[in-house]
Amino acid sequence: MKSQNKKIAIALAVLAVLAVIFGAVYFFNRPQGTAGEKTIEVAVIFGDGTAGNHTIKTSEEFLRGALEQEKLISGEESQYGLFVKTVDGVTADDSKQEWWFFSKDGQMLETSVDSTPIADGDHFEITLTSGY
Repeated sequence: MKSQNKKIAIALAVLAVLAVIFGAVYFFNRPQGTAGEKTIEVAVIFGDGTAGNHTIKTSEEFLRGALEQEKLISGEESQYGLFVKTVDGVTADDSKQEWWFFSKDGQMLETSVDSTPIADGDHFEITLTSGY
């Protein structure tokens, strides 16, 4: 029985060490925002193809902060951050399988609005998209 308890204790210690290592790797490799004042461009492309262009001057380091500063987005909090439902006053219609697609210089963002860092001169697009 003592041998079994010793094995469990060793396994738990190994798991704890691995958790600390993975946490440290994430901490040092997570997206970093740029401090200071910056200006970004945001194009909102609506379902009918029209666009609204916004120039945002901000000291925020991440996209969510800059968009919320201008009251351009709202949504629901999830375990992954903000799930954006409304952009520039237009709410995506779930019954039509609509959702907002975020890109930077035409390339899909691989991070959420919460963790997308911004830098001076960045250009983002937010497109109302249909179909899952």
